[in-house]
Amino acid sequence: HLLHGRNMDFGIFLGWNTNNNTWVVTEELKPLTVNLDFQRNNKTVFKASSFAGYVGMLTGFKPGLFSLTLNERFSINGGYLGVLEWIMGKKDAMWIGFITRSVLENSTSYEEAKNILTKTKILAPAYFILGGNQSGEGCVITRDRKKSLDVYELDPKQGRWYVVETNYDRWKNPFFLDDRRTAAQMCLNRITRENISFATLYDVLSTKPVLNKLTAFTTLIDVTKGQYEAYLRDCPDPCIGW
Repeated sequence: HLLHGRNMDFGIFLGWNTNNNTWVVTEELKPLTVNLDFQRNNKTVFKASSFAGYVGMLTGFKPGLFSLTLNERFSINGGYLGVLEWIMGKKDAMWIGFITRSVLENSTSYEEAKNILTKTKILAPAYFILGGNQSGEGCVITRDRKKSLDVYELDPKQGRWYVVETNYDRWKNPFFLDDRRTAAQMCLNRITRENISFATLYDVLSTKPVLNKLTAFTTLIDVTKGQYEAYLRDCPDPCIGW
């Protein structure tokens, strides 16, 4: 039985408010956070959390089928080059926020979603975190613009009952000032597989520095039960900026 949780961190380097120690853009986005129910013929196709006015998707799920979140991946071969190619007419790649929306709208299984997210050319490097409805159906897809570099999957039989992604390639050490990965892994190992739940997963996502000044909201997803919760977040001082 799989659970999928994420902290939506956004706004770094986009203005620091020295009066209250917050990121300006992060605080502006919080009241724009909305839960969305996309329907066709009065039936839910997928649900998502986003910011009002943004038409791409960063966090969502198809009840009973799969969940999907998008993380930024910092790379020299990044989005500017991809956008330049798009402007110059090489339009065979997709905007990353649009491919996630397309997958949530049109894909009908975990495997189909994984195949599209692994193989489709995209305009910027990214991490796609995908969860299914069966044991072992969960992975982090590390992407550059033209191909997949790594698909790191759950493997319950080998004791890999969770995967964690915090904006760094899993084979590299996180930047020492931004090691959210180690904190998350320590929390999950302490909780153990038998005790994981929405409540304990929320605790992991509330542990500093997993929770930080960039965190706008937290989402918790249970695909099988069709349960979806989102919470606006604040990180009281002392709290790291990212």
